Amino acid sequence: MNSPAAQRLGVVPSVFAVEHLPHATFPEDDEWIALVRAPEGLTVVRETWPTGSGDRWIGLYGGTTAHSLDVPGMLAAIVGPLAEAAIPVFVASTFHADLVLVPEPRVKEAVAVLEDAGHRVDTTHLRSADI
Repeated sequence: MNSPAAQRLGVVPSVFAVEHLPHATFPEDDEWIALVRAPEGLTVVRETWPTGSGDRWIGLYGGTTAHSLDVPGMLAAIVGPLAEAAIPVFVASTFHADLVLVPEPRVKEAVAVLEDAGHRVDTTHLRSADI
């Protein structure tokens, strides 16, 4: 890891779905991981079944290289290389780190891109079908 913004990321063991609820202010259940309320509605991130249909996302979390809110460039160091590789992302940030979701079919490519950018990615939780 050459750059101060290089991070140790881990693949989250869950598979996620991202939903848009245009007229909701809060989901009707408590099965969500992250919520973002905006003028156009509510965005909900939920765990989903390891198999099934629909858009499915794999999470990369930088909790092992936690940083304070005043450290610039940490999220950009992750999403920048993914953007250059045309890999879509959805991000939910915590107080200490960022959860970056990538489309399940692109996770192997995303890991390679991030490692080429100087990050370390623990793929222990990737299912054999993902790699």
